[in-house]
Amino acid sequence: MKLENTKAQMRKGILEFCILSILDKKEAYPSEIIEALKNAKLIVVEGTLYPLLTRLKNSELLTYRWEESSSGPPRKYYSLTKMGKAFLEELTGTWSELHAAVTKITQTTEK
Repeated sequence: MKLENTKAQMRKGILEFCILSILDKKEAYPSEIIEALKNAKLIVVEGTLYPLLTRLKNSELLTYRWEESSSGPPRKYYSLTKMGKAFLEELTGTWSELHAAVTKITQTTEK
């Protein structure tokens, strides 16, 4: 089994949660989202992010607005909808339970 493939699958599993968490703090355009993920050591390219943002928008978890930019084309700013906030709340609870369970299993001192 390839380690890189396993690591990529683990990252993909939490990417949606991380994006929703970023947008819960403030609305953002895709470059800001990529930068926040990069700062957290989750490297994501536009080709991965844009389809995910579209899927989240189509699921009515995100909405967006256009804003003119003085340094180029208009920017699409994404934010959470009420349904997105409720979904994030559920994911946060699930993440807490999962994190606690994995920590308990992986930090066991018995060998």
